Amino acid sequence: MVSRLRFHLDEHISPKVAEALRRHGIDVTTTIGAGLRTASDTVQLDFCRQELRVLVTQDADFLRHSRNTDIAHAGIVYCNGQRTVSEIVRGLILVYEVLTVEDMQGRVEYL
Repeated sequence: MVSRLRFHLDEHISPKVAEALRRHGIDVTTTIGAGLRTASDTVQLDFCRQELRVLVTQDADFLRHSRNTDIAHAGIVYCNGQRTVSEIVRGLILVYEVLTVEDMQGRVEYL
């Protein structure tokens, strides 16, 4: 069982965020790195659920999916497109330090 949060960044999140999180010892994958670049939103959420990864996104469509009780997810962190890389990284580190895998199940956090 996964004991710490792990993140998955959708294709709209800068790869610099992944690099910074990895420097802090945080496990993170990216949509491009996982070969999911053209995958649908539900495939992305399924990947995250199976891998117990919190999806980090700027795509508001995922907020709509999160309200659909038929779609289980391991958690979503949503940030609007006006956040800098450093703001996103600081926010994700805070989420990582404060919340557990169980806390994030089916939850949406906003940065």
